Amino acid sequence: MSSHILVIRLSAMGDVAMTVPVLSAFSLQYPNVKITVVSRPFFKPFFDDIENITFFPIDLKERHQGFLGLLRLFSDLRKLNIDAVADLHNVLRSKIITTLFALNGKKVAATDKGRIDKKALTKLAIKNISPIKSMFERHVETFENLGFQINLNTPMFPEKAILSEEIIKITGKKAENWIGIAPFAQYENKVYPTDLMQQVIDDLAKNTSNKILLFGGGTEEIKQLNQLKNNHDNVLVLAGKTNLKAELAIISNLNIMLSMDSGNAHIAAMMGIKVITLWGATHPFAGFQPFHQPDDFSLTSDRKQYPFLPTSVYGNKKVAGYEYAMRTILPSQVIEKINSNLN
Repeated sequence: MSSHILVIRLSAMGDVAMTVPVLSAFSLQYPNVKITVVSRPFFKPFFDDIENITFFPIDLKERHQGFLGLLRLFSDLRKLNIDAVADLHNVLRSKIITTLFALNGKKVAATDKGRIDKKALTKLAIKNISPIKSMFERHVETFENLGFQINLNTPMFPEKAILSEEIIKITGKKAENWIGIAPFAQYENKVYPTDLMQQVIDDLAKNTSNKILLFGGGTEEIKQLNQLKNNHDNVLVLAGKTNLKAELAIISNLNIMLSMDSGNAHIAAMMGIKVITLWGATHPFAGFQPFHQPDDFSLTSDRKQYPFLPTSVYGNKKVAGYEYAMRTILPSQVIEKINSNLN
């Protein structure tokens, strides 16, 4: 059986975060097998606390840029004495690396992304829908093809991080329920309307036992977060104030996270935090429901009113007449779901 596995998962944030529970379980169940994760340097903190994992940062801007860069990447990785390759990305770049290892006699496997199933689920028609295989199950299958069985039924999550003095200067010491809210997503079709999110934040902030921590990034998002703060003393905008490692430490101390179908949902879930997710054009049945979360934590837009839903796997497709689908998720529903599941 292989003793050193190369795992390729280059981007994006949510997809990288979704590999963490699988690799964490693998590490616990196969403590004598070494794993090297190849990904963007930014994602290294995701894997820092997992035993047996070494992180290899890919340099897509210089050394590993373009086709010649991929050849250099293969040359660099070959020196690590890899026995097998698990391609959890399965795009052109990763396929080239995987093929080169296969030509050199290494056992390789790639994650089946289920494109046919996803296309059927999101066809623009009135349809009955049912869950397709989750990405976690698909990654497990990839390792099975390499000879490793992984059980995800009893996950072990990391301990809550001890907050540094630098972080406490930003957040204050934890004396309340910490409610994380990540109101943004890559595509507009996955973002809860601002006026409704404002109602959610205003209502949660009425309870002085709550502290609401707002997550995001970039100048425009920070501007919007400061508006959502709405002069509440117990609402804190974290965007722009921390690096990823500090943000992970803060998230590990949350009581609950409210997120769109986005990377923040998967980051919180990989730490064992309760995650309430809001779904617009997309749907948890497409396989991207956060790890180990109850089904009723996913609040979806009304399919009776919008029967073509889901209309997109990733939220990048706009459908005329479906712009306001998320308005069918009422602020009162969101507030009740959070309040009833606070620790």
